[in-house]
Amino acid sequence: MRMRLLIAAMTAGLLCAQLQVCKADTLPATSNAEVGSPAQAYDALLSNYEQVMIGVAKAMPAEKYDFTPSSLGVANFKFNGIRTFAEQVKHVAQQNYDFFSRVGRMKPDADVDAIAKLKTKDEIVTALAASFLYSHKAVGTLTIENASEVVPGPQPATRATTAAHAIAHGYNHHGQLIVYVRMNGIDPPRGPQ
Repeated sequence: MRMRLLIAAMTAGLLCAQLQVCKADTLPATSNAEVGSPAQAYDALLSNYEQVMIGVAKAMPAEKYDFTPSSLGVANFKFNGIRTFAEQVKHVAQQNYDFFSRVGRMKPDADVDAIAKLKTKDEIVTALAASFLYSHKAVGTLTIENASEVVPGPQPATRATTAAHAIAHGYNHHGQLIVYVRMNGIDPPRGPQ
């Protein structure tokens, strides 16, 4: 429920900003190109998400990529089934391809299943970065005319709401990764200011 509310709020905010509805004045007569496009709005959000996700992936030392909170032995708390740091980052990369393949209606340009088999920090960070390059291409296909097209997926969604969901999903995992790096005494990199 929270995820749906977040996606709805992000989409409404983008549309409000894009259409400049939030201004007290009446809208001047402008073309869609002058107002900005969904591609530009979502690309800015995607760039921020990319910056923080790549930053936290690089911040964790390679020898800590197999870290999970279960290794801390916290009393009276079970961390069974929790992904390692590496598994979290690989999951984000895979999901970027999944979500943004629907946004851009494009076939992934990588073997998405092979990402799960990556072992080293360098391989994983490279795969994550590649997933963002692909995601930017997909977001670049969004227009005012096609943003509300329904796309296939586990639940009914439009191209725009799928992009919002992808970014919200990524930030969810970013928050978990921040906790992982802090549990290892590392100050996480700051995001866009």
